[in-house]
Amino acid sequence: MTHFPGHDDLAGHLSRRRFGQLAALALAAGASAGSVGLTSPAVAVGADAQDYHDRARRLAGSDPVLRALVTALTPGIDLPRPPAPEPLKIFDNLAFLSAGWISAMAVLTDDGIVLIDALTSPAEAEDILVPGLRELGADPETIKYVVVTHGHDDHFGGAQYLADRYGARVLMTRADWDLIARTRPDNAPTRDLEIADGQQLTLGGTTIQLHHTPGHTSGTVSPVIPVRAGCERHTAMLWGGMNPPGTLTELRTYLASIHSFRDRIRQANVDVELSNHPNDYGLERVEQLRNRPDGVNPFVLGRPRTQRFMAVMDLMLRGRIADAEAAADAVDGSGQS
Repeated sequence: MTHFPGHDDLAGHLSRRRFGQLAALALAAGASAGSVGLTSPAVAVGADAQDYHDRARRLAGSDPVLRALVTALTPGIDLPRPPAPEPLKIFDNLAFLSAGWISAMAVLTDDGIVLIDALTSPAEAEDILVPGLRELGADPETIKYVVVTHGHDDHFGGAQYLADRYGARVLMTRADWDLIARTRPDNAPTRDLEIADGQQLTLGGTTIQLHHTPGHTSGTVSPVIPVRAGCERHTAMLWGGMNPPGTLTELRTYLASIHSFRDRIRQANVDVELSNHPNDYGLERVEQLRNRPDGVNPFVLGRPRTQRFMAVMDLMLRGRIADAEAAADAVDGSGQS
């Protein structure tokens, strides 16, 4: 094995946290070469979590969507549990169906419905999803697929009800089907179709792209969905699992997912942002659209602003990682293993 003089001494003086900061700077510098002005700017070596979070707040500025994202990703924040809003078509082919703190999206096609998530329980599927679709002029009998973004019960809770009642096929990644098999939660759907990374799901001439974005769970999926409003065509993204995980390894996986998904939505010209939780000013935007249906659609952020959304997320996760690295260093420094 080749030995470089002084290398072991240097490694002894650089903590794992410092190595992580240097790696983060290299990632940011490499990203900047590909998309000047929309990447997460590098933070000086020695930066702590607050430095990253402050940078995210400055990048968010006065934008209510980005400011809500910063709040949602701030450690220790409890998200509100707002009342359920009335259903609404936020695009001609996309319906918003919500229990308040958790929401589902229904992609309406010529050959049926693709539902993204299924709320928390059979009761919510029966009392919110089914009548909500009917209220918007869509037939729940035509639900063909339920795409579950990740294996937590607030996302799959109504899926088996829809499968039993309407014959809908339920899709989830193998990792999260396995998660459900291990944990055996109530109302878990029977194992059905597995989502491959980058898989295309086509129904009625509409093709939804399903990208693996592990982090929140090991099998989280984030869809990219074509949407339309009159003669306008847009492309929407929905980040499948917002709340960051607890361990340093999982946080690094989450950050890598942000990077890969950001590249994918750039290539897909994504200009619309959606969420399955009220962490992105989404419920407020629903009411804005309901009150001014002929105005500018507040879910259309435009491509630069959508990229800035991901850049804010990137910085907030770097802050989480800095905190986790500092905690790991403190344990190492105390002599514990």
